[in-house]
Amino acid sequence: MTATLLNVLPVFLLIFIGWLAVRTGLLGDGVGEALGEFVFRIAVPVLLFRTIAEAEFHGQSPFRLWIAYFGGVAVTWAAGHLLATRLFRRDLRIGVLAGVSSAFANNVFIGLPLVGRMVGDDGIVALSILLAVHLPVMMIAGTLLMERAERRETGVDRGGVISVLGQVGRNLLHNPLVIGLAAGAVFHLGGVAMPATMKTVVDQIAATAGPAALISLGMALKKYGVSGNLGLSASISVLKLVLLPASVYAASRLVGLTPEWTAAMVLTSAVPTGINAWLIANRFGVGHSLAASTITMTTAAGVLTVTLWSLLLGGAQ
Repeated sequence: MTATLLNVLPVFLLIFIGWLAVRTGLLGDGVGEALGEFVFRIAVPVLLFRTIAEAEFHGQSPFRLWIAYFGGVAVTWAAGHLLATRLFRRDLRIGVLAGVSSAFANNVFIGLPLVGRMVGDDGIVALSILLAVHLPVMMIAGTLLMERAERRETGVDRGGVISVLGQVGRNLLHNPLVIGLAAGAVFHLGGVAMPATMKTVVDQIAATAGPAALISLGMALKKYGVSGNLGLSASISVLKLVLLPASVYAASRLVGLTPEWTAAMVLTSAVPTGINAWLIANRFGVGHSLAASTITMTTAAGVLTVTLWSLLLGGAQ
């Protein structure tokens, strides 16, 4: 267990360093926002570009990977929704947000560094394949379900399905992660080798993605915290950290993913809730405290649960 913990702990220590830097006033909030922009717009897209451009897929089907991961997401999302609406008697909008918060993992800022450290290049390839569809699938599903819930609860219509899909589509066309993945696919399919100088620059930028992402996430955590909805937030956190990776693991074994790809999917599903839950809450003006509390709780407990999942994966392979 000590060896596994020593691999997992640096990931969460970097998050803590970022949080501490802002909390103590050593760095201002603006620094964290700028670092987060660098990570999202440059460092991670370059990492994804390099990964896909140089990937060896060894005949593995992306469809089995997507089925395994999103099968686990569907189970957990449904459980979160039912928990909020049936047990805690919250309205449909909170039900949707509970589903999002329980099933939307922080794959970019925590998943990539963690999988790279624990699984290696094969894991990064698997996660890159997931990221090619993860954001559009999750954001479209979350937005459409929230639109439907809001119409049923308030009668307000924000423009319908076509409008939502159009807006999401336009956003994806300008999304740096999508651009990085697409550029990598062009290089990979075209058999284009990067010139030595370009590869050196790409490698150096890609190397900053992991630590910079974790520190910037820690700096962003100051805006969250724990307030209200504590019972529901704690329950959703358990679904996120336990049920989601368990469901993904079962589905991965069922469809026959390799041990490396299974480990990558389970580990990235086991990381804390992503900030996208907060973004959806912000857009619809509901459930801010639930999203914020879940992000904070899962991040605080993540070091323990990710360590335990790493140990279980080691014993299962």
